[in-house]
Amino acid sequence: MKNKTIYLSWLGGITFLLISGFVFNGEGSTALKSYGNASTYKVYALNLPDTLSFADEKVPLNSPDLIERLDRELLVNTYWQSNMMLLIKRANKYFPTIEKILEEEGVPKDLKYLSVIESSLDNAISPAGAKGFWQIMKTTGREYGLEVNSNVDERYHLELSTRVAAKYLKKAKNKFGSWTLAAASYNRGMTGIQRNLNLQKVDSYFDLRLGQETSRYVFRILAVKEILENPSKYGYVFEQSDLYSSVPVRYHGLDTAISNLATFAQKMGVNYKILKIHNPWLLENHLNNNSRKHYEIAIPEKGYY
Repeated sequence: MKNKTIYLSWLGGITFLLISGFVFNGEGSTALKSYGNASTYKVYALNLPDTLSFADEKVPLNSPDLIERLDRELLVNTYWQSNMMLLIKRANKYFPTIEKILEEEGVPKDLKYLSVIESSLDNAISPAGAKGFWQIMKTTGREYGLEVNSNVDERYHLELSTRVAAKYLKKAKNKFGSWTLAAASYNRGMTGIQRNLNLQKVDSYFDLRLGQETSRYVFRILAVKEILENPSKYGYVFEQSDLYSSVPVRYHGLDTAISNLATFAQKMGVNYKILKIHNPWLLENHLNNNSRKHYEIAIPEKGYY
């Protein structure tokens, strides 16, 4: 420890380690290179919100473990700036659609934040095979009525998959009586949450001891909600024009097969790429439709591409 002196100080029965040269008020020496600039980048602790709620359920912040769990997720999400700015931009594009469907299904709008932490508002694929904005497993998707096969995967259909997520969450809410526990069960499963509630003899998510992923899950939701609803408070600066916007579409209904999607796209006035962007649930370059199912295919309005 070159050029630094170490002192031991005794105060009130507690030994303090003092290292000369380190001043923890942000004004002392720094390990960050400034390259001649006047100031260096600084990382600040956060002021935690006094109160939080999720789906109109108050979040208790009255014990050290709950405070630390919230602080962790707020720090991680605040200082992963590129990712959070991307989420802010995507939320402007996708939240109106998600909120509308949740409202129609009788689910509080706060549940939209599950899709943010599940997939970063992208048609992601997990190592376990969960897919789409809501990270739905194949068996769950089929159980709730989605078509999932090598030709069509409706887990990638934002509207249909959002309705499935809403139905699952309503079922969980009816079982547990709490949207917070319903949200936790989206990660751990209803059986897993119920088993832990019974074992630990509690009735609140905030009183449960859970594995790290589910223990963090609701606090990740709370952190994302807090930042997305108060972006300037956490240092995010942007104009409305910086955000992503949805492209208006019309729907072309059909109950027949499509032998070639590129040819079909041209007839609809777009190309194959644009057709796939707006219909990611169409997996191949054709639509089989042996059962003569009715599909609604999104076609962007003219003038946006």
